[in-house]
Amino acid sequence: MRGKMRSLSSKTVLSLFSLGTSIKQLPVSRVKPKTIQFRHVAIYRKLLNTQALKSSHFESLTSQQKDQISLYVDTLLQWNQKMNLTAVKEKNGVMERHIEDSLAFIPPIQDSYALHCGSLSTSLNLVDVGSGQGLPGLVLAIACPGWTVTLMESMNKRCLFLEHAVSVTGLSNVQVVRGRAENLGQTTDFREAFDVAVARAVAELRILAEYCLPLVRVGGLLVAAKGHDPQEEVRHAERAICLLGASVLQQCSVESHGPYGQRTAIVCLKDRPTPRKYPRDPGTPAKFPI
Repeated sequence: MRGKMRSLSSKTVLSLFSLGTSIKQLPVSRVKPKTIQFRHVAIYRKLLNTQALKSSHFESLTSQQKDQISLYVDTLLQWNQKMNLTAVKEKNGVMERHIEDSLAFIPPIQDSYALHCGSLSTSLNLVDVGSGQGLPGLVLAIACPGWTVTLMESMNKRCLFLEHAVSVTGLSNVQVVRGRAENLGQTTDFREAFDVAVARAVAELRILAEYCLPLVRVGGLLVAAKGHDPQEEVRHAERAICLLGASVLQQCSVESHGPYGQRTAIVCLKDRPTPRKYPRDPGTPAKFPI
């Protein structure tokens, strides 16, 4: 699917709390309250399941991409038996909690890049910082074959898994780089070399900003996957993000199969070079956040 990519649609998932509130407001008979309450729960579950099916990003992929995702998930679960890669043990759970979550971040990346970076997102150079088991970077590489994706991971065992997963899925647009972001962000090969940096479940945003923003070119983006209500975390990170040469551009709600029904993509636009002193030595950003 090189050239112009098919944009993945994103629909708003029905909020658990708003639906729960609606159920509570329904008139309940005093004669058989337990029966009616059970019926409401059944309707609620049916609505959630129907909405999840309709909002599947996986279904928007080509048959080849679906096969690659399936191979990746099978490999992940096989390796997970001998090393800690994910707490989710079943294939359906991995598809819902990890694959769909990763795919849901493609529209915010594409839309933000097209609107604020002056060009289309068909051939991005993207780095996944702290890639771990390859989420979201390896999934993005499958869904967007025109992108060049670097999976940056510091642990050797996880790098071995990532290299194996890349081989099994037959991806040619991915490289695995072993190293810490604090070190690689000070090298000429990686400093301000990427159009977009992404990260999922790595660190608090003010720490994550120091890992990622030195890797992003001026005019590029940091897109951080966060929870359903990251407002306080964003406020605490604003000073660090500004000091590192960027600003918070927007916060995009994206659908999720997690407990709250949604996650947030924090999009930061880098508009000036990161001061040379950043990133600091390994471990320092986490111990002494900006």
